[in-house]
Amino acid sequence: MAIEASFTIEQSDFPLSAVFEQLTDVTIELDRVVPTGEAVVPYFWISADDTAKLTTDLSADLGINQVKVIDQLEKQMFVRIDWNLNYESILTAIVNTDITLLSGIGNNKQWTFEVRASEQQGLSDFQTYCQENGIPVELTELHAISSIRSDREFNLTDGQRKALVLAYSRGYFDSPRDATQGDLADELKITRKAVSSRLQRGIRRLVASTLVTPDE
Repeated sequence: MAIEASFTIEQSDFPLSAVFEQLTDVTIELDRVVPTGEAVVPYFWISADDTAKLTTDLSADLGINQVKVIDQLEKQMFVRIDWNLNYESILTAIVNTDITLLSGIGNNKQWTFEVRASEQQGLSDFQTYCQENGIPVELTELHAISSIRSDREFNLTDGQRKALVLAYSRGYFDSPRDATQGDLADELKITRKAVSSRLQRGIRRLVASTLVTPDE
């Protein structure tokens, strides 16, 4: 049975830690459109209040060969990274085991990676590889793959989805929280009351679409 899992790792134990040393309130996210080929997770989005303040040469990191800025906006930077796979990290564990990386989001505390394995053994091999190579990952979630459902099936509006995804990426659902509704409101350029409403209604619709059976 195919399964999906989430792992976390301290941000200092993954390449790109220099970004968090220079920028505040920064989030790094794997680009959802990953090209095919031999390149390993080549594209990332770096989001911060002022990405222009990032002056460190990221290629100086032991886990990186080269970094190229593809596009830069005031609060976002799109980069391509050529990783040094001779340096052991969670990326080498992914390359050398039979799992697929689905997503990766980093903040100033930790990275969270979601992976998929076609069977339990693939996930076990990944964990064993990390343990044997001193890669301190922590399993935080494990579940069997369910059928793919679109936002429309969950009955989410575009605004609700955007608010929920932003809240998740900014750590609003973490304990303790890394962001407030006011922070989300500022970023979405809406009122705090509107954020509260979108989160509440979005969560309600997700619960109704995924956890509640017709009898309930």
